[in-house]
Amino acid sequence: MPLKAFSTLSEFAAILSDLPDADAQAAEAAAARNGVLTKPPGALGRLEDLAIWYAGWRGEAAPVLEKPQVIVFAGNHGVTAQGVSAFPAEVTAQMVMNFELGGAAINQLCKTFGADMSVLALDLDNPTADFTQAPAMDEAGVVAALLTGWEAVDPQADLLVVGEMGIGNTTSAAAIASVLFGGSGADWVGRGTGVDDAGLARKAEVVDRGVALHGGEEPLEVLRRLGGRELAAMVGAIARARMERIPVILDGFICTAAASVLEKTATGALDHCVAGHVSAEQAHARMLEHLGKEPLLALGLRLGEGSGAALAIGVLKGAVACHSGMATFAEAGVSEGS
Repeated sequence: MPLKAFSTLSEFAAILSDLPDADAQAAEAAAARNGVLTKPPGALGRLEDLAIWYAGWRGEAAPVLEKPQVIVFAGNHGVTAQGVSAFPAEVTAQMVMNFELGGAAINQLCKTFGADMSVLALDLDNPTADFTQAPAMDEAGVVAALLTGWEAVDPQADLLVVGEMGIGNTTSAAAIASVLFGGSGADWVGRGTGVDDAGLARKAEVVDRGVALHGGEEPLEVLRRLGGRELAAMVGAIARARMERIPVILDGFICTAAASVLEKTATGALDHCVAGHVSAEQAHARMLEHLGKEPLLALGLRLGEGSGAALAIGVLKGAVACHSGMATFAEAGVSEGS
């Protein structure tokens, strides 16, 4: 039976107030299995914790991970009129075409780790409003974007990664972070696609103006006023994954800012998520600290597209494969330590 969707922000918030939890019995059974595998206790380090976490969300003591899904959402932002990006807005549509033709980094990573990939462009010909002048979206617009993400999730997937493409979206993400976690625009902006020092100062000023106009609202309203369609779609997809008990690997600064809306709306809403990496965008590490998420990788990535999270699929696959595929001491006829 398909999950009931929503038609207003208040209905979406109601869904977030009653989220399913992991299967505690499956997690306990996975921990017990981990304790008798043919290795010294703790020898696989964080891979052991990851496997137990994954087992709890999948409801199996010895799960398999064989159907990861990657969704890239694309949107355009009216705030680019303020000169916050080193690239023009037309690049969003051009990169969507590149994704569809298989030529981007995310395409190669999906092939490498066996992930099913889709790209969803959200009304690129009609950018959101410039949030220094007006709310980025009306309620119907943000709900439509949330639903796009919600409906894009494959209930048969056993792992989800969401990525994004949208010129100007690091500015939007920084504005959301400034409201949700405090601090000024200068605390949260980074170089994004590669703006110079003057561009960085301009981004900080734009964020401060947007926050002054739209701050002080509850998180979903912050998303509506300062976000973008692709950020809202990521929020919808991550929430749907929770309802389906599908674990999620979070990507970089923009994805994490979007996900933070869920955590600030309902504490624990990101318990089914791990941070795939910490990006080179200067405030990402601080945002992860606020969320209590320790990244799996730190490789200086700042591409977006879901690329860092897609790379981390390999780490999680390795954790699950070792946990479920290794022999126990009894099975292998190996003596246990004292």
